[in-house]
Formats: sequence, structure tokens, C-alpha cells
Amino acid sequence: MNIWFDLSNSPHINMFAAMIRDLEREHEVVITCRPLANTIDLLELHGFKYKVVGVHYGGKLTAKLFGFPVRVLQLVKFLLGKRIDIAISQSSFHSPVVARLLGIRSIYMNDNEHAMGNIPAFICATKIMVPEFLGIEKLKKQWANPKKVVHYPGVKEGTYLWELQGRLQSQTKATAAAKSKPVVYVRPEPWSAQYYTGSRNFMDDLLLGMKDHVSIVLLPRGKEQGVHYQQPNFNGIRVVTSALDIAAIAPDCDLFIGAGGTMTREMAVLGIPTISVYQDELLDVDRHLLDAGAFSHRPDLTAAQALEFLAAASQRPPNRDLLNKGKAAYDLVKSKILES
Repeated sequence: MNIWFDLSNSPHINMFAAMIRDLEREHEVVITCRPLANTIDLLELHGFKYKVVGVHYGGKLTAKLFGFPVRVLQLVKFLLGKRIDIAISQSSFHSPVVARLLGIRSIYMNDNEHAMGNIPAFICATKIMVPEFLGIEKLKKQWANPKKVVHYPGVKEGTYLWELQGRLQSQTKATAAAKSKPVVYVRPEPWSAQYYTGSRNFMDDLLLGMKDHVSIVLLPRGKEQGVHYQQPNFNGIRVVTSALDIAAIAPDCDLFIGAGGTMTREMAVLGIPTISVYQDELLDVDRHLLDAGAFSHRPDLTAAQALEFLAAASQRPPNRDLLNKGKAAYDLVKSKILES
């Protein structure tokens, strides 16, 4: 079987890495991507063969609408003649449309009910896979056919963290003894995301107030954001300009502060003290994790509050329920890929 993955954003590499390696044992896998955030760096880090197709058109809706059919046609041209049997993606709005044009099956996964790109993806996908808590009525508002929908257990982060968590726990113990200060990892807001309408740079005062008390590692979402945090007033903050895998971040992290996104949820599922400062409307997946007590949501977080939270926090074991559900979800997704 020839299986095509379109990995259109950096979180998708961690999500599908284990499954790609699993499937490559018996099947041919084709990977496409686009140059967004750390996507290409992470593919290189994992040693995957891939093809860059198209570009990212930025945060403006008009540019995204222009760029959408352009990348669809670029992908069709690249895939013609490769005898693809099935396409699978997470949040790649292009993938199901391309698959429909090529006349092949497609699985479209998403856990963001605010993404406008779900509409063409839902219409064109053969199968739609979403977390168990995402209701049919919300999906129908974006033109999803309920007959296509398959709910998987837990959250998408569980589909790959179940495989990593044992290794991460042993690394955490080894890392703890070498620290002189607590280490706080920070993931700022998604500047270029269509669904995000909150403030920009609202974390600056928080970072400046914390940097003399803890070691801060900032994980920018792209080069422009990285340049902002490399200004002289942020001296002392380590700004990561290359890809860092979750296996390198989690064992070193005493507190994670994120303005939403997959990485915030990853740390919460792994039991790392986590604060979300996301300033827009929360996704259902975030509400689900909040109800489970996996992280704290403080959109107006101050440096003093963050330091107080850190002093009182203790690392918990990974969320066993979500990881067990993640393994079940992994097996379900793989079975749907290999369906004849």
C-alpha cells in the first residue's frame, strides 16, 4: 500500500512519527510538507524523507484563500503517478481536497472546531476522525457528513505520547540533579493562525518579570517571532532557533507556559505543571483537559503569579487515562488507514 502523509505544521511530525515508522515496515510512505514553523527542522531531526510542496501564505485570510488552490494543484502535480492508495493528515485542509481530485481515499483528523479550513476538508474527506468529546452538531455546522465521522478515544496528543512517556520519565530523573535554577519553557501565541484573534506580544512583561529568577527557554512559532524575542531587553532568555523535540523539552521542564496549541496540551498530558495563557476562545479540547485538571488557564498571568505557581507546583505522573486512550486511538487510526 502507498500511504501519503501531508504534514503541514510542526506538531504533526510528533503526532505521526511512530505511525510512519510502523507503517514503513510493510508499506510505502510518501511525506509532503510546507515551510511553516519548525516543520522541516523536525522532519530532519527524525530522519524522514520528505518533499516540500508550496509555501505558507501568512496570517491574512485573503492570502490564505489565494494560496489554498495553488498548493492543492502543486500537490496534485507532485503525487500524479505515485499510485497513492490513501491520504491521511491532521489539520491539512489541502490533503482531502487533493485526494478527492486524485480519486483516492482520505482520512482527515482535526480537533480544532474553529478552523475555517475544516469546511472543504470535511466535504472532501472519505473519513473524518475527531476526539470523543467533539460533538456531531459542531461538525455539521462545518458541513461534515455524520456518516463519515469516527470518534477516537481521548485527545490527539495521547495518540503518540503513550509511546514516549516511559522514556521521558527516566530522562527527567537524570536531568533534575544538574539544574541550578528551575527551567520554564514558554510557547507564545500563534501569530499566523487564522483562528487566533487575541493580542500579540502580551507575554513580554511576564517574561521580563521572570527572567532573573528562573531559566527561560522560549520556543517561537516562526522566525519573525524569534527575532522579536532576540531584542536586547530580553537578554538572558534562551530563544530556540532550531527544532526541539518533545523528548528534549519534557525532561528538562519544571513549568510550561503556553499561549494555547498542541505543545501546551502535550505537557499537560505528561503531568508537567502547565499554565495556558491563551487569550482567545478556548477549544473544546482545552476545556476537556481543564475539566480533567490537567492544566491551569490564566490569560492574565503575571510574573509574580507564575513564580508562585512554580514554587507550589510538583510534577505529577502522566495522565494514565489519556495515555491508555491514546494507545487505543493509535490502533484505531492505523486500522482505518489499512482498511481495504
